[in-house]
Amino acid sequence: MEYLSHNEQETEMLGQRLSAVLSPGSVVAYQGGLGMGKTAFTRGLAKGLGYPGRVTSPTFTIVNEYEGGRLPLFHFDMYRLADANALFDIGWEDYLDRGGICAVEWSEQVDGAMPAGTIFVTISRCGDHDLWRTITIEGVELP
Repeated sequence: MEYLSHNEQETEMLGQRLSAVLSPGSVVAYQGGLGMGKTAFTRGLAKGLGYPGRVTSPTFTIVNEYEGGRLPLFHFDMYRLADANALFDIGWEDYLDRGGICAVEWSEQVDGAMPAGTIFVTISRCGDHDLWRTITIEGVELP
């Protein structure tokens, strides 16, 4: 399904809607360039899961863990990883087994590691509007 977001708040709200249908072990794989709103979408996921704290990009840490909501949220940034093998080196399978939600920015870097049933979220700029985004969600229907 394709959605239009006019600003960061609408992108977060779409992430919040997606959180309502996620179950333990769900993987959300993002695709989209720099500054498209992947972290904003993840803030919405965290809010929808009931996480009360601040959500930031894990660019330099590779993964941020957010606990305290309905399910734990593991927020990955694969931009600096060379390939899927590097993801397995940091314990990817352990994260999948922990029963939380794995939100993966730059998932195209590690395509081979995405399990069956992965939900794909593609975010791109919409026309000449700097803030507008087209957000495509594949693999699940939103409420």
